Amino acid sequence: MSAGGGRCPPRSDSAVFRLILLFGAVSLFADMTYEGARSILGPFLGGLGADGAAVGLVAGMGELAGYGLRFFSGVLADRTRSFWRLTFLGYGVNLLAVPVLGFVSSWPIAAFLVVAERVGKAIRTPARDVLLAVATRDFGRGRGFGIHEAMDQVGAVLGPVLVSLVLAYRGGYRLSFLLLALPAFLSFVALGSARSTYHRWVRSREVTGGSPDEAGCGSQPLPPAFWSYLAAVGCVAAGYADFALVAFHAAKTGGIAPQGVPLLYALGMGIDAAAALLAGRLFDRKGFETLGWLVFLGSLAAPLLFLGRGMTLLLAGALFWGIGMGVQESVIRAAVAELVPHGRQGTGYGMFNLVYGFAWFGGSFLMGLLYDRSPILLVAFSCGAQLLSLPLLAKTQRRFAGGRIPLGDAGRKEDLPGRSP
Repeated sequence: MSAGGGRCPPRSDSAVFRLILLFGAVSLFADMTYEGARSILGPFLGGLGADGAAVGLVAGMGELAGYGLRFFSGVLADRTRSFWRLTFLGYGVNLLAVPVLGFVSSWPIAAFLVVAERVGKAIRTPARDVLLAVATRDFGRGRGFGIHEAMDQVGAVLGPVLVSLVLAYRGGYRLSFLLLALPAFLSFVALGSARSTYHRWVRSREVTGGSPDEAGCGSQPLPPAFWSYLAAVGCVAAGYADFALVAFHAAKTGGIAPQGVPLLYALGMGIDAAAALLAGRLFDRKGFETLGWLVFLGSLAAPLLFLGRGMTLLLAGALFWGIGMGVQESVIRAAVAELVPHGRQGTGYGMFNLVYGFAWFGGSFLMGLLYDRSPILLVAFSCGAQLLSLPLLAKTQRRFAGGRIPLGDAGRKEDLPGRSP
């Protein structure tokens, strides 16, 4: 049964599946670009003179901008219905910043570009997620977001692998950033195809009278279960170590060769993809009760990555880190559409990302400071914050199962995203 409880079970829809694949291709090439860059960001900043606290600060500021500003872009998307314009604008800023990193020579300028890249992602993500949430309602949101995330993470694997090959052949960090301009271009090509396919799908739904949206509720308040869910998400985000800090630790301790750091990241991204597919299926069948166990598995990453000695424990840490990221980027996103009334989904996704971003920023900066004192302190904070989310997730599940919130699908056909420019 779907996580919404009582709705029609997910059904196959070739048009929607094709649309999901195109959205996935956009993210695949986009992730090749910026995840390839992120895989070497820690050592790159270190080479420009940044210390551990600075690396944590840059990573946290990037996530703060990338998530915090999504609240405003989400509200703007709901009010203007300009979902595609915001999506194209965001990807433009998002992907252009990465190749420019190949020309900088100081870490503050690099930090500015890192933040700019995240700002672009902030502009486009809520609008893109609303389009995807509407398209995947009958397909199964957990399944749809899981497929999208899996393709996203294929790019997140290929990007770091490409960077690793460049480093192995002594191409250096700068050449790595410049070569990532190619997948950035391919992402735009796929985005244009996705837009055309989406508009054809919207017209076909109108002709047959089969809109995924049925009754308007754009003025409804965000329900109580959504707020308890945001509190849980904030705990997870605050306690999750950014890979930039993981890479900084690996490079500092010599636990892995420099060219092996992006490969470790690629492994985590590969696990992320597999975890997203499995978690999506579980979410569509079991709903919110699956989230607690999945979050718990992700909390095991920090002790292995920062306290473990030897390649076996490092690889195990990457495994659990990938599981946690897969859950956060698929079903934790999909759940927002289940909790928020249609017509306010842009706002809901924006608020979700605002909380996530502030929590990630604060947690990343704090963990950078704690790491400089002792990795043990970092691990204690990471595990404690994530485990704190479990009772909050249980509270969300009880509220959702109790039927005291509106379904996240309600809306008029004329409110279908994409009808307006």
